[in-house]
Amino acid sequence: MKVIFLKDVKGSGKKGELKNVADGYARNMLLPKGLAVEATPENMNKLEGAQASAQHKIDVDIRNAKDAAAKLKGKKINIKAKAGSNGKLFGSVTGANVADAIAEQVGITVDKKKITLSTDIKNFGSYTAAIKLYNGISETVDVEVIEG
Repeated sequence: MKVIFLKDVKGSGKKGELKNVADGYARNMLLPKGLAVEATPENMNKLEGAQASAQHKIDVDIRNAKDAAAKLKGKKINIKAKAGSNGKLFGSVTGANVADAIAEQVGITVDKKKITLSTDIKNFGSYTAAIKLYNGISETVDVEVIEG
């Protein structure tokens, strides 16, 4: 019997996969537990629609990541920080500070977890930050920490 897996089943198939399985296994295990549905023409159309929708979402995400990378290319992000009498910063500049500065200065929302700083920023000066926008799409920006 041909079935479409709705969930990953160890040793049998992955979610969204169309596979031929034994009739008894399908009727007694997969179908009653909601792990798979029979591969009828209606269910096949639903599967194709879901796959097309998922691919479209991936294409849109890639296009948005490339646009963001183009906007970030060669940008210098200025961050104002307060310092003590010896010139050291109070605390440090983190990925969250860089993400906020990018949103303010460039207009692009970046997740702070996707920002990798070259070193810990605890003094004034210039640093680099790598920003992973999508799988395989990343950009580096210069981060200038100034007294403010």
